[in-house]
Amino acid sequence: MQNERNNPGQSVSPGKEFFLPELCLPQALLVLVVLAELLVLVLVLVEPMHPGFDWVRLALISLFVQWIVLLSAALLCGLRPWLARLNAGLAGTLGCLLVVAVTLVCTAVTDYCQLVGTTSDGDVERYLRYSMIALIMSALMLRYFYLQSQWRKQQQAELQARIESLQARIRPHFLFNTLNSIASLVTSDPGKAEQAVLDLSDLFRASLGKPGSLTTWRDELALAKRYLSIEQYRLGERLQLDWDVSAIPDDLPIPQLTLQPLLENALIYGIAPRVEGGVVRVEADYERGVFILRVSNPYEEVAHRQTSSGTQQALANIGARITALFGPLASLSVERRDGRHFTCLRYPCARLTQEARAI
Repeated sequence: MQNERNNPGQSVSPGKEFFLPELCLPQALLVLVVLAELLVLVLVLVEPMHPGFDWVRLALISLFVQWIVLLSAALLCGLRPWLARLNAGLAGTLGCLLVVAVTLVCTAVTDYCQLVGTTSDGDVERYLRYSMIALIMSALMLRYFYLQSQWRKQQQAELQARIESLQARIRPHFLFNTLNSIASLVTSDPGKAEQAVLDLSDLFRASLGKPGSLTTWRDELALAKRYLSIEQYRLGERLQLDWDVSAIPDDLPIPQLTLQPLLENALIYGIAPRVEGGVVRVEADYERGVFILRVSNPYEEVAHRQTSSGTQQALANIGARITALFGPLASLSVERRDGRHFTCLRYPCARLTQEARAI
């Protein structure tokens, strides 16, 4: 589900990402100030060495350069929405010219106030030298921002392609297993088989969303219950369900087709091989911005060896998807204790449904 909310000033036009970052943010300003101070040290070191280091001159040059950097950052930040309407080359050129203009104005102010003392260079040569330094440094910085933006777009494209590939693997896997369930009803109960086909139609209508997108917990839960209604036709009273999900907000984001494969794994390995069936327990919790989903089923080693390993691919895909969408803190773990098999999924997320990270 596409996120409609944008941070102020972050998205300058729909579907377009501008290469120039928000220079008004504290992190960006800190980086600019540090880089400016490094430039001051370079400028001081290239001058002829004197017996005593002139700390006052260092402070005045630092003040001069920092004013240029901060004023340029403020102007570029204010003009960013307008620059974003232009192509990258023209926007970069205008940005460089803006920094040069700020440098010339600051140089004129320091000359008028006599802040940096006298210099052996002629006025025209000094203005030209400062302009060239400003042009080179601003061009290098803007070029770095542009390359970083292109790298970020490439990473986002690769992430989207990987998520789409993982989602495409889950869909056929889910379809084949569900059709096998329906096929078992055709001869024994044609009426239930017909209703199961209708349930499958509703299920796929809801599940065929944008690959890699997020849905709400409410919709994902409804999707999983449609699947369970199909399996209930085949398993009957052998399938018992225990839900403990009342604490989860309806608008909590979850990747599409996440709960259903977990339930499918529980049914194939924990319920279908057992004559007496068993209880599939679904527990979910949301605390301090972390969503935890746990699905458990009865476990028997002999029955586990007799079943196929097809759903293991689905579990691996789910783990890869949540890691791609929510970062390294997301995890999918499996453990067996007290005669039950537990599959636990956890990841950090906000309350409202939002687009995946860096997509």
